[in-house]
Amino acid sequence: MRDLQAPLSRRRLLTTAAAGIPLLGVPALLAGCGADTPAVSGRRIRVSQSVDPTTLDPQKQGGMTTMNVLINLFDTLTARDVHNELVPRLATSWKAVDDHHWRFVLRRGVTFHNGERFDAQTVKFSIERLLDPKTQSPIVELRYVTGVRVVDPYTVDFVLDQPDPVLPAKLSLFGGVMVPPKYLTDVGDEKFAAAPVGTGPFRFESWKRGVSIRMRAYEQHWESRPGYDELEIQTIQNPASALAALQSDEVDLVTGLVPDAALQLEGYKGVRVSSFPGLRMSYLSLDTTDPAFTDVRVRRALNHATDVPLLVKATLNGHGREVPTMIPRESFGFDPAVASYSRDLDQARRLLAQAGHPNGLSTTLTASATDATTAQAISGLLTKVGIQAKVSLLDPSTYSQRLTSDNRKALGPMYLASTTGWTLDGSSPVQSNVRTGRRQSRWTSPLADQLIDREENSIRPADRQKAFSSLQRLLSQEAPFVFLYQADTIVISNDRVRWTPNVIGHLALQSAVRDD
Repeated sequence: MRDLQAPLSRRRLLTTAAAGIPLLGVPALLAGCGADTPAVSGRRIRVSQSVDPTTLDPQKQGGMTTMNVLINLFDTLTARDVHNELVPRLATSWKAVDDHHWRFVLRRGVTFHNGERFDAQTVKFSIERLLDPKTQSPIVELRYVTGVRVVDPYTVDFVLDQPDPVLPAKLSLFGGVMVPPKYLTDVGDEKFAAAPVGTGPFRFESWKRGVSIRMRAYEQHWESRPGYDELEIQTIQNPASALAALQSDEVDLVTGLVPDAALQLEGYKGVRVSSFPGLRMSYLSLDTTDPAFTDVRVRRALNHATDVPLLVKATLNGHGREVPTMIPRESFGFDPAVASYSRDLDQARRLLAQAGHPNGLSTTLTASATDATTAQAISGLLTKVGIQAKVSLLDPSTYSQRLTSDNRKALGPMYLASTTGWTLDGSSPVQSNVRTGRRQSRWTSPLADQLIDREENSIRPADRQKAFSSLQRLLSQEAPFVFLYQADTIVISNDRVRWTPNVIGHLALQSAVRDD
């Protein structure tokens, strides 16, 4: 954990990074929110996030903000602990039987909130419901799974049509949620979503859409009863309103805020502002078919010119970590021997001149309006070597539609993006962005394709690591992206609540502690 009470002198290291931050009026707002409001009685922890759940059926959603709620109601077969290690949850052990079968031994003595027993039939029902086209699940992580075979009451085999070395990790969140067969069959999908029943540390109590969802501690949870009685996750869309609610003691913990918000709270008594290493990785995607970026020397020049450490200080107040290529530091496959690009403006100018651009070049940098500050800061850095990158900002909805469209040129020659590979495996960020023909790939490299195929189709960790290391060296050499940083996770709370997230940052709040 890192303290976020940074000096104000850090706020603007780049003039171009000063584009309107909407939280500048927060201190005055907080001062008028009634800090003397009595605390809520009882052992309750109240948390805010900016988006309401889309549904409470865990197999009919695929977003992290919805999963932030559901991970407290439902258990998964595996999990990531606070140290980011893959650990047992409802499965106590697992192994690859061969290239097409993974065997899981299940935990005994687990019950759903309605008393229904968890066993091998539960796993078969849950996974096959997820895979059933009638469910219309957006969860795609289990696309290689064809079914589940019951070996005995507490052992199952996942059957796959091709190797999947990441399957155990994929069962730690979206793909690994277990649902109650009898209850769901009896009440149907609609009533199940209205009154969900899981095996998680909290049981469902109520949901007022757009306001909050309330859960109570499950007394018979297999691991341990939470250390407090009630969990409430509130939906507060406006960051200033969320911080005001914290100051007026309407919430205990605020999540999902940018680092700049922390500076607004400096000096407020009873407020704890912390940052933790995060997984979310930002980068610039380059269209390597665009005339400006076909030459590798231009792409390397962009990386030399983009001062990532300075960018982290200017836009994240120092709360982020540079990444050498497209694999986050905590993910399997990351190779620390591959170094980040040096900050070398002279080398960038030489490379541009060698590529036929002695006076620089002009291009466009597209970004979501939510990333305006970062995009403007990057543009400012590039001007130092003669690259004029005009910033084009899109509303988040338009940006998202273009990003996921089949038109790989929809966001222009260069765009700012980010990714969160919650499986903590290097395959997650590279499979969509690097391999030829994949969703966001804008680079063609037969060698990169071979290396990705090698790591995707082998279940041997040593072979996969070797492929990942070669891929990272190739990415550094060919520079089809401008490699940026991983942003920290910001947690703002009162001084009565303590919670440490793992690098994924999802709201698994069983471990949260209320001190009063």
